Formats: sequence, C-alpha cells, structure tokens
Amino acid sequence: MSFTSASSHRPSGGWRSLWRGRRGHLAPFLVSGVVGLSAIAAIAYLLQPAWEFEPPGDPSHLPVLIGNTLFNVPTKAVRVKLQKRTGPQERVDLNFAYPSLEAPTVPHLNAETFNDAVPPIDRIFLSITAHHDALGPDERVRTIYPRYLDANPPRVSDGLMIRPFRDSTPYAGEDLFVSSSPLFVVHCTRDGTTPGMCLSERRIEGADLTFRFPRAWLVQWRDVASAMEQLVSRMRGSRFQKGDPR
Repeated sequence: MSFTSASSHRPSGGWRSLWRGRRGHLAPFLVSGVVGLSAIAAIAYLLQPAWEFEPPGDPSHLPVLIGNTLFNVPTKAVRVKLQKRTGPQERVDLNFAYPSLEAPTVPHLNAETFNDAVPPIDRIFLSITAHHDALGPDERVRTIYPRYLDANPPRVSDGLMIRPFRDSTPYAGEDLFVSSSPLFVVHCTRDGTTPGMCLSERRIEGADLTFRFPRAWLVQWRDVASAMEQLVSRMRGSRFQKGDPR
C-alpha cells in the first residue's frame, strides 16, 4: 500500500504564496483607507475652532406669540424675568433706552432701589398684551374720548392739536394730543408732584401695544413718533409696514 505525501496536496508555493496574493488584492483598500483617514484628520483640524465650547447664555431675541401675533423681542429689554421665554404669552413688558432704542444697561428703579433723588426717565416703556377682542385704541379715540373732552376749541402747538379732558371724568388731569401727519395720538397726565407721562396705544392683529414716555418729550414729538415706529418694525420685521391699519 502506498501513501501519498500530505505536502502534495498543498497549493503551489505554500501559504506564503497565498498570503502574497491576498495582500496584493488588499493593497488598494489599505491605501484608500489611509487617504480617507488623512482627509478626515485634515478637515477635523480645520474645523476645530468651531467645536470650541461656548458658555450658555440668553439668546439676543425671543420669538413670542401674544394674542397669536408673532413678535421678536430683544431679550435684554424684557423687564420681568418670568417673561424671558419663547412661545405664547399673555403679556410682555419691555423698556428701551432713548434715543438709542437699545436695551438699557442699568435696571429701572423699583421699590428697592428708589431714593429721594429721582433721576430723569431716559427710556420708552412698552407693554404688549393680548386684547381678546376688547375695544381697540382707534375705537376709543373715536367714541370714548370725545365724551370726556373739554368743550372749548382745541389749541395747536407745533403741529399737535391739544385738548384737555374735563374734571370729574375718568381722564381728569390729562390732555389729548393728536396729529394726523405723522399719525400721533397720545394722552398725557400733567406735571405735578411727579413728571407727567404719556400713553400711546395701537393694535396689531391680536395684540395691543402701549407705549409710555415722559410728557416732557413732546417738545420732540416727531422723533418720539419715529422711535415708536422703529421699535414696532424691528419686532415685526416685514410683517408690519408703517401706516398698516392693523
């Protein structure tokens, strides 16, 4: 009986030859992998500054819905801490330095910071509230205010028509100021133990905006009217244009 040598069944050249053949097929894949890793490393190096950690902080603006109406309000201008959030709200209270219209860097006076020396007011206050179909500012000017105005003819000063409200009315101690060009309607308390303040109201879709500023600013009322328009345009963007009846 004859035995066949096991070596006669091995592939020609042995396992070393087989490995050399496989290594020849793997070489292109290895080269491609090295090139790919090098490219990824280069991109990672170039993008490294964008991955640096940034400490969390308040966004510069907050999109809020008031009366289902969108406003983009500056975060630092919000006066009430609980109102510094996005989404639907019933009311947002803001203040802006005048004439820069930037968010103030110094907090407004309150019961804790008030003292006998009251500094002059240097900002415009703005409250935005959902009106829920209540009587609008324009309607009040047409139907409510005339009931309480003094019967004497109005006087005109620097383009403003001025009419006082009668005593023993809800607006006693106030005056109404109106201009049609530019449109400007405010009612102001008179100076007394405290400086007089003015209110200007307007309605935009589902929200009412109430501006408050010192009566003393009426000497430059056109600038104040322009400032209010700018604030509304900034918060509404292209959704609001000057003169829009909404």
